[in-house]
Amino acid sequence: MDAYGIPRRVREEERALAAPPFSVWLTLLSCIFLHGGWLHFLGNMWFLFIFGDNVEDRLGHVAYLLFYLFCGVLASVAHLVANPGSTVPTIGASGAIAGVMGAYLLLYPRATVLSIVPIIFFVQIIVLPAPVFLGVWFVLQFLQGTSSLTSAQAGGVAWWAHIGGFAVGWLIAWILQGTGETSPPVQERRPHSDHTTVYRYHRERLS
Repeated sequence: MDAYGIPRRVREEERALAAPPFSVWLTLLSCIFLHGGWLHFLGNMWFLFIFGDNVEDRLGHVAYLLFYLFCGVLASVAHLVANPGSTVPTIGASGAIAGVMGAYLLLYPRATVLSIVPIIFFVQIIVLPAPVFLGVWFVLQFLQGTSSLTSAQAGGVAWWAHIGGFAVGWLIAWILQGTGETSPPVQERRPHSDHTTVYRYHRERLS
């Protein structure tokens, strides 16, 4: 018993709840490496494959790794802030990948993305400017995220992790670009069809 007549065990439990162990905070990072199934994993890796290598070329290998992990952690924090009472486990790399997409938007404003667009019963493959593709994606995430704040069901998607990760990635890229910490892109033109040209940016590598 303490001076107020409260059992010591109760006090210890209160302190444990008030100050979670380090392992709890570590889950903000470890959740990035977990997925809900192969479809979830492959979908995330597809987006990372499309946008990740170009951002890595601009930042460098080590800086890109740190950038990716940092975006993932802050994306987890954004989800936690937006859903403080949620008891549903959050897993997936989409918050970190959203950060990569945000950086891509800033670093490659004139790039194009080969996109699959469903039109009624048909699927059309078209080339879209990267700002259009990423802008539409972000707006959809934001609309879904704001809707989830007033809905009891969020649909099993951590919308605010996507929003937070994207915003953090864009902001970090903006800061690095302003300080000259990103490598300049080299433009390589690759013919795509008779009427369109896909631009792929990369940094020259010395062998």
